[in-house]
This record gives sequence, C-alpha cells and structure tokens, in this order.
Amino acid sequence: MARSSLKLLGLAAVALAALPFGARAQQAVAPSTASPVEGWDEFVDSLRDLPERMLARLPEAMRQDPQIRAEIGRIALEAVASSSIEAIGSDPTAPVFLPAIGQVLNVGQPNADTVYKVAAVDPAQGYRISGRKGSVTLAVIAQVLRGSNSRPHLDLATLKTDAEGRYSVLVAPTRPEGYEGDFWQLEGQTRRLMLRVVSSDWSHEEQPTVTIERVGAPMGRRRPSAADLTAKLKGLPQAIGTIAPMFVATVQKLADEGYVNRFKVMVPPEGALASQFYYDGVYDIADDEALVVESEVPATCRYRSLILTNALYETVDWTNNHSSLNAAQAAPDSDGKLRIVVSSKDPGVKNWLDTAGYPRGIIQGRWTGCDSQPIPKLTKVKFKDLAKALPRDVARVTLAERDAIVRERSRAYQERALW
Repeated sequence: MARSSLKLLGLAAVALAALPFGARAQQAVAPSTASPVEGWDEFVDSLRDLPERMLARLPEAMRQDPQIRAEIGRIALEAVASSSIEAIGSDPTAPVFLPAIGQVLNVGQPNADTVYKVAAVDPAQGYRISGRKGSVTLAVIAQVLRGSNSRPHLDLATLKTDAEGRYSVLVAPTRPEGYEGDFWQLEGQTRRLMLRVVSSDWSHEEQPTVTIERVGAPMGRRRPSAADLTAKLKGLPQAIGTIAPMFVATVQKLADEGYVNRFKVMVPPEGALASQFYYDGVYDIADDEALVVESEVPATCRYRSLILTNALYETVDWTNNHSSLNAAQAAPDSDGKLRIVVSSKDPGVKNWLDTAGYPRGIIQGRWTGCDSQPIPKLTKVKFKDLAKALPRDVARVTLAERDAIVRERSRAYQERALW
C-alpha cells in the first residue's frame, strides 16, 4: 500500500478515536435500511411518538412537568412489556396462564389484592382447567370476547372438588354427550381467558393452582409459522397504542368533574366482577394535610378494599408501602364505622393509606358481594389536627410495628404465584 494511503488511514483512525463512543458506532455502521424482519420497522416506528400521544391527553402543566414525563415513559414501557409477554407466549394450541398486569406491569390500574393472568384459547377447541381451589377470597376466570366487552365469568368456588380439594372443568364449545363433570361453554368470540385471584389475608390464605391444557388433540407444539410470528409482531403497535394512553387522563377527568376529595359512584365497565361496586375520588393533599375516609360497613361482604393511584392512574406500590387496605387489613373502629387516614406522613393510625410521595391521585373503593354499598365521606384536615377527627380509641401502631407490617406485606405478596 502506498505511503500516502497509509497516512490517510492513520489520520482517519485518529479522528475516529477522538469521537465519543456513540458517534464512533454511528460512523462505523452503514446507514440502516429497512429491517429484514417483516413488521419490525412498523413496531419500532409506533413507539417513537407513543409518549407524545400519551402526554397529549394531559393538561399543559402536566405535559411540561419533568417528573410526569419520566413517569409517562415508565407507563409506556409497562405497556410494551405486558403486551410483548402475551405476544411471545400466547398460543391456543399450548395455552398457559401468563402474567398480565400487576405491581411491575402497572398499567390498567391493577387492584392491589388481585393477581391477573391471561391465556390464549381457540373457541373451536376444547380445554381442561384444573388445580386446587385454595382458600382465597375470590378466584374467577372470565372469557374475553373479541369485539365485545361482555365477559362470561366462572367462579372457581362453584366447582366440585375431590377429597384432595382438586377441581377439573371442561371448557369447550359444546358439552360432550354423556359428560357429567363440571362444564363451562366456550363462546364463539372468545380468544383469551383472564384469571383474577383476589386475596384478602395474604399471609394465611392458600393460593389456588390453575392449569390449562388443550384436549381432543395430542400434546406437542410445532414450530410457529413465519406468518403467525409476523402477525403477532404486527399486532403489537395496536395493543400497546391502546393500553398505554388509555387511563393516563383518568385522574384529571375526575377532577374536572369536581370530585376532588369527595367520592363518585363509578359505573363498573362490562367485564367487571359480578356484584362488584366501585367508588372513586381524587385525593389532592399537601404534606401537612390528611384525608379521613369514614364509612358504614356492610353487614355481609365477600370482599372490600381501598387502594390509591398516582396522578397517571398507576396503582401506588402496595407491597413496599402501606398503600392498600382490605377487610383483613383494616378493621372498623369500636363504633362500627370504618375510618382510614390518607396522608404522605405516617399518622401512627393502623388504618393508613400511604400516598408514597404522590400528592395527587385517586382513592378507589370496592364492595364485592356485599349486602349494601355505602359511599364514604372524605374530610380534609391539617395533619397536626388529625387526632380531633378520629375516635380516642382508634387503633394505633408504632413506627417499628408499621415497618414489621409492611415487611410482612412484601413477604406474603411475593409468595403468591405472580409469574
């Protein structure tokens, strides 16, 4: 090689070495062309303006808030992860209940006491769901119908069990002739089954086991076709683009209706658990303020809870904070009324909902299978005056006792079948 050519190469190497690493990578790699994977470019392109589309649903002040912008990025990632897990793992020929939403995949405002999972099904096929019931408050499977919000539900508590507490139910388009076991008809538009496992006493309730298998065909899972893999990849932009921005403006909309520090009856969406009644209200309090939730308690109730969300409708982390309460965690006071304090600082009151640093969000209550549905009242007080708004004998805890309670919450929650 000529000496002049070597000199030019040397100068180019020195110039390249002086560039930052990222710039070097750009110089070293030729300009990208269309992806050889069909559907990949569309998927990547759909993510570029996803945060912008989410922020567009919010007021200007929120759009310009760096903290809110970063949290929008988190929700976008949660939507990508949740949708991608289903796209990768769902297969109606070899179904399995996959994690859907929850503490990590915190999109769609998961209930703190509920573990959510989904399984793909083919309505022309038959399946068997089996396992042990356990002793949780609720374990319900819903059929998610394509093109409809109507969702038939199967309550595992209604199924027969053998001497070992095991159940088995056939899920199929039609009941086989002569079949006498538990049967659940699979609707023609059903493509997914959603499992909700609701636990009140996390430490002591026995979690159910739920398995699913296809019947009427031999076991085995063939290599997925290129067409099937491509279809799943091409379906991701719509799935992510639907769920990511769906709820980010929920808190602001409720505030615009005037439900700040007061409750509104929420009409349950189709597909909600049977006999479930909701009420929502925006909490908006400063560090030196608190809210007191006061309510009558139904005489009979299968499940009740109160949870918090942040301003973007993500559920406040309930395993590392005292940020949700159900019947096993929050008892009424001696006069029979349920009182719960919402604040950023620990008030030393046992029934406390910790905002965990979020000054604004939603308090959501649920009454499920109850003989009445009272709407609690909310009273805002100065934190220093909180004692005046509570009974003298209200249940209290020390900081050490609170820490032990939250540690047990975290431990017990992690023992549940989350993934």
